[in-house]
Amino acid sequence: MNTRSCCSNGVRMMLPIGRLCHRGLSMRKGIRCHLVGSLMQKGQEKMLYADYELGEVLPETYENIEPAGSKQRRAGVVLHPTSLPGKYGTGEIGNEALKFIDWLVDAGMQVWQVLPLVPPDPLYWSPYSGEDALCGNTLLIPLEGLVHMGLLEKEDIQQLDRVQTVDGNAAFDEAIKIKTPLLVKAAMALLDKPEFEGLRSACDSFRAKNPWVEESALFHALCEDPDLAEYEAWWDWPANVRDRHPRTLANLRALWSDKIEVFVVLQFLFDKFWSGVRDYASARGVTIVGDMPIYVGGHSADVWANRKLFQLDRETGTPSLVSGVPPDAFSSTGQLWGSPLYDWKANEAEGYSWWIQRMKRAMELYDETRIDHFRAFAGYWAVEAWRDTAMVGQWQKGPGLALFNALRRELGEVPILAEDLGVITADVIELRDLVGAPGMLVLQFAWGGGPRNTHLPHNARPNSFIYTGTHDNPTTVEWWEIQATDEEKQIIHEYCGIDIAEGDIVAAFTKLAFASVSKTAIITMQDALRLGAEARMNTPGRAEGNWAWRLDDSEEVWKSEKLTAAAAELREWVTVTDRLSDLHITD
Repeated sequence: MNTRSCCSNGVRMMLPIGRLCHRGLSMRKGIRCHLVGSLMQKGQEKMLYADYELGEVLPETYENIEPAGSKQRRAGVVLHPTSLPGKYGTGEIGNEALKFIDWLVDAGMQVWQVLPLVPPDPLYWSPYSGEDALCGNTLLIPLEGLVHMGLLEKEDIQQLDRVQTVDGNAAFDEAIKIKTPLLVKAAMALLDKPEFEGLRSACDSFRAKNPWVEESALFHALCEDPDLAEYEAWWDWPANVRDRHPRTLANLRALWSDKIEVFVVLQFLFDKFWSGVRDYASARGVTIVGDMPIYVGGHSADVWANRKLFQLDRETGTPSLVSGVPPDAFSSTGQLWGSPLYDWKANEAEGYSWWIQRMKRAMELYDETRIDHFRAFAGYWAVEAWRDTAMVGQWQKGPGLALFNALRRELGEVPILAEDLGVITADVIELRDLVGAPGMLVLQFAWGGGPRNTHLPHNARPNSFIYTGTHDNPTTVEWWEIQATDEEKQIIHEYCGIDIAEGDIVAAFTKLAFASVSKTAIITMQDALRLGAEARMNTPGRAEGNWAWRLDDSEEVWKSEKLTAAAAELREWVTVTDRLSDLHITD
């Protein structure tokens, strides 16, 4: 089918030629034309400028035809929900999330970008090494919200002390200790008490709509089974469990039925609270951009329940080839991520059904989804699982456009953002453009390699996201003070006139991003507050000490002078650069 591209909310989508999209645009002969009612005169059927023949007399209203509408420029902030304020050791998706959305609106922001909402790995708490690709992180469920629903009593949380940490960062271990018993209590109340019949019915509907939760619940229960807890991964389990013998699984489901029921209820509650946050954001004109790591952890329900879709030893289930990236300027040994690689031929044979399910879930959680390491869909680095580094490996061909065609056939348009950083070859760019996905520019990467550096604002494409920095970068203040070279600082001075000794690097980078042609400009919350090294979210290649940064945890943080001033500053900049939504204009 012949297609042309049409932009919606900054994400290019493929439409059949000649079909009118919902925003009133028509793609005719490659030219975008507005449906302008004032162009139609009484007794005439013609509505579009393109309907008129060469030299034909245009209607008297022609001179009143307005130019093309909004360029749909927008700006936003990266902030993971764990970084929100909260009393119990980590941020939650309750009232503080709604207050953050209000702050975004005050700041003129139209985008809230989050990191993966999956359960993080329980050792280092990385949301990019989660134990399940489809489940939500139940630590984000707000305890006050459960009280409001009647699933907990006020006394249950009044006796809790606010978790205090020396640096104000998240205390995930403390959060687990405090919240887990209360989450279980709330789930049991929903399951047992007669007054929650309506919630039970809604939970049953959630369960029927999301059959994947059954495998996730069983896997979670088995990981807590005392007889299995001593094993490092599922492929070390006894063969009858490892290999999913039907009678064994039936017995285990019966044995751990209570744990399975609680797990499902908590996933339902996560979904309910997050849906409330997303609905509130939508009503306030804020789009949520989520994140999907391309790979999933080996010790996960995803791999255990779908062994044939991954490159594993056929007998034992141990990974045979794992993920990573080869050596580059940042690492002489490369990065060894260790996630099992996909068996793309097996995925193709099943019509990419697992990926369709995964993307469907992402579209339920987010308005748009960033796919981490997009380049692996074109070509990926394959490392033998026994190796200690990623120095030795092979590039192998990915599924390419076939995967995205399968997604589109089943799901319609799939609004994604391609994380196209790192080693990017021509086939990656071609695939990104064929899919119609915006790519990424990061200003911290822009100041080497001369004027053709693809991260420089003058090289940006409209269909792109431009960042001051990402969750994997130092904050811009830290980068400027510690990592930027004298040569880079001199180039920045010449490019945007910032005083090397006294200049405001955050203001300079934010203005560059907002003034660029990229339809979406994003800054981190740390940059909005001009924070330094103490606020870095993640240092790639270092396992410990990441993911814990949080906003000031005081009761009145949203009314603080610092946040109020940051919102006013951002609103001024989005107004000047035509990134302010009509919904956010105030008198």
